[in-house]
Amino acid sequence: MTAVVVFRIDRRSGVATYLQIVRQVEQALRMGALEEGDRLPTAAQVAADTKVNPNTTLKAYRELERAGLAEVRQGAGTFITRTLAPPQAGADSPLRASLTEWLNEARAQGLSGQEADALFRLAHAAVYPPEAASD
Repeated sequence: MTAVVVFRIDRRSGVATYLQIVRQVEQALRMGALEEGDRLPTAAQVAADTKVNPNTTLKAYRELERAGLAEVRQGAGTFITRTLAPPQAGADSPLRASLTEWLNEARAQGLSGQEADALFRLAHAAVYPPEAASD
């Protein structure tokens, strides 16, 4: 199965482009948006969508392979080999349903995506203070 992954590259972030791709795949794995067996877009597809050199994507995919998260199958593509999603993050989980309900309410109240994200981050920081980030 080919998963739809849209990479967003922030050229001003100071983070290497290949690491941005790796981190976005890891985040998609944590959120359950990517699952074992999903096929990642080709380096050429990523290059066309993001205007990055295909070798940058290949470097990211090699890093994912080194981390045991993906495997390159010659002639077939790069595939996810394991998930990082905790069981409670799946599409049918009650926690995810509650969060989706909250986001729908925030949108109904007129909050933009950025405003909802900012509100979430404030609440997150209150519950998970930076010194407790490893929890």
